[in-house]
Amino acid sequence: MNRLLRALQDFFSFSQRELKQFFILIFLMVFIAAAPFLFFQDDVPYDPTADQQILDSLVVQLDTQVEEAKAERASAYKRKPIRLYRFNPNDLTVEQWQELGVNKYIAQRILNYKAKAGAFKSKAQLQKIYGLPDSLFQMWYPYINLPDESPGYAYNRDKGQPFSSSYPENRPKTEYPRKKWELQPFDLNTADTTELKQIRGIGSKLSARIVAFRDKMGGFHSVEQVAEVYGLAPEVVDSVRKYGFIAKAYAPRKLNLNTATFDELRQHPYIGYGLAKAIVNYRTQHGPYPNVEELRKIKILDEAKFQKMQAYLFTQ
Repeated sequence: MNRLLRALQDFFSFSQRELKQFFILIFLMVFIAAAPFLFFQDDVPYDPTADQQILDSLVVQLDTQVEEAKAERASAYKRKPIRLYRFNPNDLTVEQWQELGVNKYIAQRILNYKAKAGAFKSKAQLQKIYGLPDSLFQMWYPYINLPDESPGYAYNRDKGQPFSSSYPENRPKTEYPRKKWELQPFDLNTADTTELKQIRGIGSKLSARIVAFRDKMGGFHSVEQVAEVYGLAPEVVDSVRKYGFIAKAYAPRKLNLNTATFDELRQHPYIGYGLAKAIVNYRTQHGPYPNVEELRKIKILDEAKFQKMQAYLFTQ
């Protein structure tokens, strides 16, 4: 044993102290390596029942909280039933306007308009409020305690008093009847930006956007398509539906599925890049489309999308 120690000491050039530390290190390494075997214990089988019960209870709590949140949002945004009664627009508060079907922002806008104008003198003035749905105004119309148009202002003089004026009393009266302006129905597929801007709420940008969307798509085949134009408020869409129409003989411009290029297809608002690529790839792999219904075989095309775009496609 002593010979072995001296040989190790000579080989590694250890001092007596370093040799002791070397053996202590070897001992610790052996102990650490053997510890798992010395202190080995049988594994207890894992029973997931308790944890599963905890997880299930958490899921139930989360579902309950989600349902409660949905119910709160639904009750907050649920439109209250409109209570109609005869009213004067000059006498109502914000809360009373809300009972008549408008939100608090439009109700406050009505009060601001009344404060600036002094008072509502006719039903036509109330119709000028920006954001007020035309359908709601038509519902109110019979209940508004105001004349249809503002009455003219006439100077009423007591017949018993002498007429005092620099003009002769018997001068001829020149009264010109005021012509009432009314928006006329217009064809959505031929209307320019000037005609579209006659709708309250449509300015230069929105009118140009409607025309660009119409031209890019190939024309409207339904008045309802106006709602797809980005930026149009619901009340503006209602006004366009009221005054806009589609000529019965009009047919939108269509794309030939078998000859249209990828760029022509992708520029259509109802198709886009991904679907145009799929249409061209399917045509390349399977040959010309026998009919438009063949598009249903493309997996990324859902039924709603197909119903919208089929009016703009044909095959030969």
